[in-house]
Amino acid sequence: MRTTTRVGAYVLGLAAVFGGALGIGTVTGSVGAKADSGHHMAGENGSDGGHDMNGGHGGGAHGGAHAGHGGGTGTPGGLQVSADGYTLAPQTTTITPGVKTDFRFTVTGPDGKPVTRYTPQHGKEVHLILARRDLSGFQHLHPTAVGGGVWSVPITVTEAGTYRFFTDIKPEGAASGLTLGTDVFAPGNFQPKAVPQPEQTAEVDGYEVTLKGELTPGKPSPLTLTVSKGGLPVTDLDPYLEAYGHLVALRSGDLTYLHVHPEGEPGDGKTRPGPDITFDADVPSAGTYRLYLDFQHAGTVHTAEFTAVAK
Repeated sequence: MRTTTRVGAYVLGLAAVFGGALGIGTVTGSVGAKADSGHHMAGENGSDGGHDMNGGHGGGAHGGAHAGHGGGTGTPGGLQVSADGYTLAPQTTTITPGVKTDFRFTVTGPDGKPVTRYTPQHGKEVHLILARRDLSGFQHLHPTAVGGGVWSVPITVTEAGTYRFFTDIKPEGAASGLTLGTDVFAPGNFQPKAVPQPEQTAEVDGYEVTLKGELTPGKPSPLTLTVSKGGLPVTDLDPYLEAYGHLVALRSGDLTYLHVHPEGEPGDGKTRPGPDITFDADVPSAGTYRLYLDFQHAGTVHTAEFTAVAK
């Protein structure tokens, strides 16, 4: 049964929406080692003052979609640095392109003190997702606690620009999960990239991923991603963070955040480990979205990227 967490009672108007196709642009390579060591063109400047996608951790790997958590009062997730009394406080505010940086941050609670206890979600206490504001340079990382509520993760970005950092968390005692976001700067000559045109197939690290389905604003949209390699379906995907795949969507223009987990879960007796991974995504508005699929096979995590247009 599909359990869907709505991602958006709040609707933002976006100008000049073209078509209703789905597809990929560029792809990224393996992210597994990096992740456990601890996506029309988006503007370079962003604001923490806007609204983003709402929601909380829903069924997730346990049978449905889960949205990027809101910032309280029904606002969408990822555009606010502070919500429900919790604030993302980066200790690192700049990153030098091409240089590994020890990125550190805390999340302060309603009492003003760093939060030290979190409820794990999909195998991790804290998920850190980042992408440059033109939707390139996506990474899904898992920081390590270093004491006193401080989290640390090594990060390397290859190009200059403004990057949006999202923390996907549920502080212990919080009513629901939260996605908080802030900008981190990589100084240098910024050369923005156009969001790739929609296509239905992505190639990454020798794998081919095909996307079927369309996004319809305001209601669940079934998306099926099929993984193959060498022309043969991959039927032995590894469980990764308690699921066979994780899908993050970022809306072009403001980087509204949506995190969706597939139907079923490994070991439930009915969910097959590929080649198909099915999600129900509920986007809040018309517009262009960048989709990032993380899947693991033969011990390595790969990320395929798609462009989706909801009309």
